[in-house]
Amino acid sequence: CMEPVSAIGYAKDGRVTVYACTQAPFEVRRMLAKNLAMDEENIRVVATPLGGGFGKKCDSFLEAPAAVAALCCDKPVKVTLTRQEDMIVTTRRHGYHTDYEIGFSKDGRFRYLDSFMFSDGGPYEAESYGTLMTGCLMSGGPYIIPNVRVDARCIRDNNLQGGAFRGYGINQAAISIETALDEMAEKLGIDPFEIRKRNIPREGEIMPAYYGQVNTSCALDRCLQAVHDNIGWDEKYPVRDMGNGKVRAVGMGMAMQGSGITSVDVGSASLKINDDGFYTLSIGAADMGTGCDTILAQIAAEVLDCPLDNVTVLGADTDSSPYDSGSYASSTTYVTGKAVEQCAEQLKQKICQVGAGLLGLDERAVVFAGDAVTSEDGTQRATLAQIAAASQCGSNTALEAVVTHSSEISPPPFMVGAAEVEVDLETGEAQVIRYEAAVDCGTPVNPNLARVQAEGGILQGIGMALTENVTYDDRGMPQENSLMQYKIPARNDIGHIHVVFESSYEGTGPFGAKSIGEVVINTPLPAVADAIYHATHKRFYELPITREQIALAGQ
Repeated sequence: CMEPVSAIGYAKDGRVTVYACTQAPFEVRRMLAKNLAMDEENIRVVATPLGGGFGKKCDSFLEAPAAVAALCCDKPVKVTLTRQEDMIVTTRRHGYHTDYEIGFSKDGRFRYLDSFMFSDGGPYEAESYGTLMTGCLMSGGPYIIPNVRVDARCIRDNNLQGGAFRGYGINQAAISIETALDEMAEKLGIDPFEIRKRNIPREGEIMPAYYGQVNTSCALDRCLQAVHDNIGWDEKYPVRDMGNGKVRAVGMGMAMQGSGITSVDVGSASLKINDDGFYTLSIGAADMGTGCDTILAQIAAEVLDCPLDNVTVLGADTDSSPYDSGSYASSTTYVTGKAVEQCAEQLKQKICQVGAGLLGLDERAVVFAGDAVTSEDGTQRATLAQIAAASQCGSNTALEAVVTHSSEISPPPFMVGAAEVEVDLETGEAQVIRYEAAVDCGTPVNPNLARVQAEGGILQGIGMALTENVTYDDRGMPQENSLMQYKIPARNDIGHIHVVFESSYEGTGPFGAKSIGEVVINTPLPAVADAIYHATHKRFYELPITREQIALAGQ
């Protein structure tokens, strides 16, 4: 994250308040109560605006020290990690070793998958079980595979602590299954796009590897076609010699994720109307730069038929916000968004009830018109301001609603990506000059925010594939402890990134939406790796693929 971990503690009358850059304020409160041996009622956690989260800020790093120092000093205390501390004290993605064996029929259809996953968890358990479980669940990618076996282990060691990170165990599974599939396509002489078309789930089909869930919404076939055409696959596959010691090659990949954790994640919303007819939306989800405050306000405004400016959003505060599991697992728009939609519907019904009383009409004889409640013929009208004022005098109806929502399914978003990579065969330098992606995230609530989510995730995935690494010296200390050593790609390091949306409609999501936050990081790894294979005729099985590896491969 661009923003290092930070927290402020403030104690008064035996009660402690912590302002923290956290994705999960209610979980932080629970952990603080346990660590400080205090009752939760004496702890308040306020989630401040985050400068990025990516999963790391689901954990608690400085909240307890800030709280202890505030209690001991009886003064407000601020604790902030330096960049070096942030990189060696907090968590990193789990390193995986995977072995995949796949079986296919001669016509290019999956018969079985037998896989082994070995995870480097670091010194503590933390998120090791969760990421490994998710990797197992997604070990077969977005494919119909009738027979699947997964053997998975996690070890503890003295490496940096493994934790939650965007993709959450699925990145490692994605490049494993996609690489194996590309090798199989080559053996069978089938185009990579074609072999995937023969094995993708269709809408309404059961996905055996995804705990037998029905595929309730899917535009994966359209995603495949869009990327195939946009990258110019038939003209560029597999490689072209540029005549100057450089070649340009293409590769592609496909992935799916989830939309929250099935029957676990909880999202809540509280919505009320104020004196002059504007609304206040209170949520427990933290906005970590994804724009969830805007998206959730949009959902409320759509139901209430009002301008977005008429909805004020209050951020996550454990003292006043309704409970929310947290902003993780790509759950905010899908889970909390549905809670907001249902909450707005309930409030609209209450407004109509009070408005009907003002007009002297039956509740079934009025119409909600956005800024007023009117009779069916439009001749009688009570404005929102009049209705709000009426609810504050001699009324037994509170014009507010609270809804908590959890989903019994986790409809997966899908993504297809293709990379065009230029490789200097002499120096080993590889640069992504074009990346084409198509995403099925249901129906995007805010296409602009969805697009920048996708572009950022793609850039992050390219960094994982080519530059980002953690190595250790002879004493076991990490050598990448600043952004000078840890090479995160900047926007000008990458060529053209183009994202399109192939919309499906997910009936269990708000206005047809599914998640997008994590799926977008998964396809650059296999796409870039496959493009480099086509350029060098050598398959690389370890990430990142450095220029030294590429240069030595040509010798």
